[in-house]
Amino acid sequence: MGFFHRKTSKQTSRVKKLLKLALSRLAIAKRPRLARKSISRGDVGQLLALGHLHRALLRAEQVIEEDNMLQAFDIIELNCKCLIEHATQLDKPQECSEDIREAASGIMFAARWCGDLPELPLPRTILEDKFGSDFAAAAKEGTGVVDPMLVWKLSGDRTNMELKKKVTKEIATKNNILVDFLELQEAVKQDGNGNGSHC
Repeated sequence: MGFFHRKTSKQTSRVKKLLKLALSRLAIAKRPRLARKSISRGDVGQLLALGHLHRALLRAEQVIEEDNMLQAFDIIELNCKCLIEHATQLDKPQECSEDIREAASGIMFAARWCGDLPELPLPRTILEDKFGSDFAAAAKEGTGVVDPMLVWKLSGDRTNMELKKKVTKEIATKNNILVDFLELQEAVKQDGNGNGSHC
């Protein structure tokens, strides 16, 4: 039994080490996403200025995608820090607080969705062993104690029209451009089923 406990402690330090690496990677991974978000917002503004509302809405998907990922990165960062700070408690998962269980489930969920963070799959496997298959299954599905905001930011629908309209309107307001979504609805109706160009 003592041997098992030592083995678990070794696994815990491995999780801690990998999560510290993930934190370093997060700082690097944020930069290109911030740049793409800024460029995409500029593109939406230019398209609106040229009167291309439909194309601006399509471009807004990129803004939403980058923004969602950046917000997900912030949550993942908090989860990593929580697990690093309270790593010793991972040796007794049944006694872990709700915060630690949420952070562990968040890392398990994020590992599936974040190709930007190759350090996460191994901690996920170790955490699965520690917390058990039922906990792991719920975490992978984004249920249980996983932060709903993390689930939504990583797996939400960036093509949601209301969200695209909201982002487009916000960018239009910032650029002093008036946007009429009723005009767009009329154009879509005239186009049949709205199967226009998606460029």
